[in-house]
Amino acid sequence: MAIGTELYRKTLLTIAGNRAVRALTVKYGKRLASRFIAGQQLPKALFQVKELNKKGIMATLDHLGEGIRQLPEAEAYRDAYIRLLDGIADKGVASNVSLKPTQMGLALDREACYRNIRAVARHAASIGNFVRLDMEDSPYTDATLDIVRRLHAEGLRNVGTVLQAYLRRTASDTERCIDDGISLRLVKGAYKEPSSIAYQRKDEVAQQFKHMIRLHLDQGVYTAVATHDDAIIRYVKRYALERRIPKSAFEFQMLYGLRMNEQANLAREGYRIRCYVPYGEMWYPYYTRRLAEKPANLWLVLRNMFR
Repeated sequence: MAIGTELYRKTLLTIAGNRAVRALTVKYGKRLASRFIAGQQLPKALFQVKELNKKGIMATLDHLGEGIRQLPEAEAYRDAYIRLLDGIADKGVASNVSLKPTQMGLALDREACYRNIRAVARHAASIGNFVRLDMEDSPYTDATLDIVRRLHAEGLRNVGTVLQAYLRRTASDTERCIDDGISLRLVKGAYKEPSSIAYQRKDEVAQQFKHMIRLHLDQGVYTAVATHDDAIIRYVKRYALERRIPKSAFEFQMLYGLRMNEQANLAREGYRIRCYVPYGEMWYPYYTRRLAEKPANLWLVLRNMFR
């Protein structure tokens, strides 16, 4: 990454981690966060997904929550996801779901976490839906991949996960996941990681990201490319065209509240596009990661603050 961008990201994440800053933002910043969060309750989130569907945009719904302190909280999130899946089915919207393993108890009890995620995956399978396990920071990478493989071994193949291009290990993880038939969302990565395990330069991350994409497309594996980077989007379009890979073989994924016009444009061009739609009361960690991605996101929020 460019030094300026990386310094900005690390600085903002550090500031956001301050307890006083967090308390003030949670108290006064809900309206500003609404730029990136589709409401705090499920009905509003489902309404937003229905509006996206009208534009040809699919969705993945994420009930926000991570870093829980007690297992009953994880059970509550499990039940909330089951209600979310039922809501998707009842409204007939084009959406799957994404969840974070730590909100299901990964940091507290791995077996309890597995049981909670399995319950969600089973319910999703019963109504023909799909569950994506979001990839969190590096201490949870192996555990998240292990959970997906265990679920697949039980026949729950409607579960996939995410790999982050900025981790040095990701190239080998990508090849193994392809061999194991694990559906992946490919991303650059948004957590603060040390240089010992993560690439820090923008060109290195982009190079590995393209490598991951090629591995999928060349082997005929359905590819979900999550990016707002125009250079990456052009690269995927060009690579697919040159190799006569149909548009149905991959999808672009973008975040709710960012580049919504571009998402609609991709849909009009016939590309599959999915919007990551978060909702819920535990919005602060997600919100700060979005602001930390690039200064333009922060300026966007600041402009709205003074309107």
